[in-house]
Amino acid sequence: MPYFDAASSAPLHPVARQALLASLDEGWADPARLYREGRRARMLLDAAREAAAEAVGCRPDELVFTPSGTRAVHSGISGALAGRRRVGAGLVVSAVEHSAVLHAGEAHAAAGGSLTEVPVGRSGAVEAAAFAAALGPGTALACLQSANHEVGTAQPVAEVAEACRAAGVPLLVDAAQSLGWGPVEGAWSLLAASAHKWGGPAGVGLLAVRKGVRFAPQGPADERESGRAAGFENLPAIVAAAASLRAVRAEAEAEGARLRGLVDRIRSRVPELVPDVEVVGDPVRRLPHLVTFSCLYVDGETLLHELDREGFSVSSGSSCTSSTLTPSHVLRAMGVLSEGNVRVSLPVGTTEEDVDRFLTVLPGVVAGVRERLGAPGAAATEPGPSGSLVVDALGRRCPIPVIELAKVIGDVPVGGTVTVLADDEAARLDIPAWCEMRGQEYVGEEPSPKGGVAYVVRRVA
Repeated sequence: MPYFDAASSAPLHPVARQALLASLDEGWADPARLYREGRRARMLLDAAREAAAEAVGCRPDELVFTPSGTRAVHSGISGALAGRRRVGAGLVVSAVEHSAVLHAGEAHAAAGGSLTEVPVGRSGAVEAAAFAAALGPGTALACLQSANHEVGTAQPVAEVAEACRAAGVPLLVDAAQSLGWGPVEGAWSLLAASAHKWGGPAGVGLLAVRKGVRFAPQGPADERESGRAAGFENLPAIVAAAASLRAVRAEAEAEGARLRGLVDRIRSRVPELVPDVEVVGDPVRRLPHLVTFSCLYVDGETLLHELDREGFSVSSGSSCTSSTLTPSHVLRAMGVLSEGNVRVSLPVGTTEEDVDRFLTVLPGVVAGVRERLGAPGAAATEPGPSGSLVVDALGRRCPIPVIELAKVIGDVPVGGTVTVLADDEAARLDIPAWCEMRGQEYVGEEPSPKGGVAYVVRRVA
């Protein structure tokens, strides 16, 4: 069964498995003790730290291991903010950061700090100049991912790092998705990553803090990991994480080129095979193994279930797959179609045959979902003033509001309008995206007297 969700968690690399099993026998003792077993454990820990630091591009004494990538992010943000509290309480992040960064930012704002989100374009990338403009006199820390977790777009880290250096602001980089493919360029100050993203075991993160960066670890003091990660080290998992990082780096150039070719095939073939699809994310500046696309008139949850029945494990940022019924914050920030969203992220070793079978299966799956959702009478159409229609899709979830819009747009003359009443948050993204894809004019939104929002579309073609 092809597993196409490596961006969530990559399969355990064979080297990680070997290192994990070997270190279970050798690395069980306390590395802080001076007896023979402790010294052996300390040697394993020091070797793992050196290997990980080499891959990151920092000194071994600048890197600590944490219980997860999320903990690395949270510890890095809280420690850097506390270390620079005399400068100010400003935190600047991009609007498409991982939720771990955004949650830390929300907590900081709730405690009295300030949080500034730098917007992104439709490709998902920030403009370095816009990021630089957000750095004010009271900015204590800036955060920017190296590459986006959902759409794969690479960020201009080197340019932003230079802007941060000029402003005297440290930059924390979330490198979870990219570190297995290569070091992060630029003069970053802090870096966080997570082992299970590159084929290491879950439960191991790393945090690098450059010398000279003001940093004050938060929480009760602990003698482990330079006081920056409390608790007994999971040494077997740490050894496996470092060993697998070294292994995937050795394979990265060749495997990255091979997977990029497979992803290019998906990016080009999906719009040819499936009508009404938007491939999102930067087509060039991106991770080699990840592609995201959204399908009009498709329920994302059903689409994922149907692909799972066909043997493909993929993920989605669609609101239809979310318990909150709101679209992914990444897709929302980009302003792209969210319904029927599919993220394909290929693990190391993915075959051409698996990709070809995915491309063979996908059109029928999407067509089947659309057929089931496109039955007439899914929403009521009310006559309005001359040249206008009102579609009541209140209480209906994505993609029904857009389906009903598409069904009636031809019933108004050119210049006429269709007003869609909807209370699904995804409609705020999906109706303007539909207009752009269909060459119609999105007029805007206004409160609906029946509740929800009235989205107005003018027919121009």
